[in-house]
Amino acid sequence: MTTWIDIGALDDIPARGARVVKTAMGCVAVFRTAADEVFALSDRCPHRGGPLSEGIVHGKSVTCPLHSWVFSLETGQAQGADAGEVPTYPARVEGGRILLDATRLARRSAA
Repeated sequence: MTTWIDIGALDDIPARGARVVKTAMGCVAVFRTAADEVFALSDRCPHRGGPLSEGIVHGKSVTCPLHSWVFSLETGQAQGADAGEVPTYPARVEGGRILLDATRLARRSAA
């Protein structure tokens, strides 16, 4: 069974922006696209640990602010010649509120 937690209003995140949700297992970046889609990924780039929440959101991708690696918001996979990926977490919008899958966050590995 999935347990969803309300982390705030969709309008709290600007279009093409992000916010960080701090969990016991680490920080999760919640992104809002220009089309009001919401995605959640680990906030840490695997290349140099850059904060993806401070990156540039374009389409369904985010560019790391440190070394310009580009990640799919849908899959967490690095795009182009870069190799790597970041964990993704189920997110949805209901009634203008952003919900994250708390069950998935609790299973997140601390490794």
